[in-house]
Amino acid sequence: MSTGAIVGIIIGGIVLLSLIIFISWLVNTYNKFVKMKNNIEEGFSTMDVYLKKRYDLIPNLVETVKGYAKHENEALTNVMNARNAAMSSSDPESRAKNENALSGTLKTLFAVSENYPQLKADKHFSDLMTQLNTIETEITSSRKYYNGCVKVYNTKRELFPSSIIAKWFNFDKKPLFEVDNEEERKNVKVQF
Repeated sequence: MSTGAIVGIIIGGIVLLSLIIFISWLVNTYNKFVKMKNNIEEGFSTMDVYLKKRYDLIPNLVETVKGYAKHENEALTNVMNARNAAMSSSDPESRAKNENALSGTLKTLFAVSENYPQLKADKHFSDLMTQLNTIETEITSSRKYYNGCVKVYNTKRELFPSSIIAKWFNFDKKPLFEVDNEEERKNVKVQF
């Protein structure tokens, strides 16, 4: 065998090995993006379940408050309107915005309840508030999980060289579920 043939075989082997490594990296990176996307969808779905529980609880809470605070109709109507808007949100961005609005109106409802000691003493109201507190904790945990998945995914899609795969296969940036105004960032003091 001639030296040229040996060099050709070596170069061909190097090219073939490089191609195999590239294809392996491509498949591995694509599969990681798929797994991360599925984790994001799972996180959003889990959060959605807890949000649905909260939506189901709010009408009972509003009805209980109505019995004690008949002249607080505007606050109660705002809570129900915010609940309905949050329930009808179709994408993560509008869901986050409407959920923040709902949290704000719930604070108003809590403030209304402060003016009615007999309401705070009501067992049904107390049970509903305990359930709501539990659900809010679950929502917070699920938001953390969702946002963690989104952070890992968005970071991977922006880092080189995986950003090339993200562009080729349209792995678009995912939104975080975050508080969108300063009022929502303030601590709320609720006492019963």
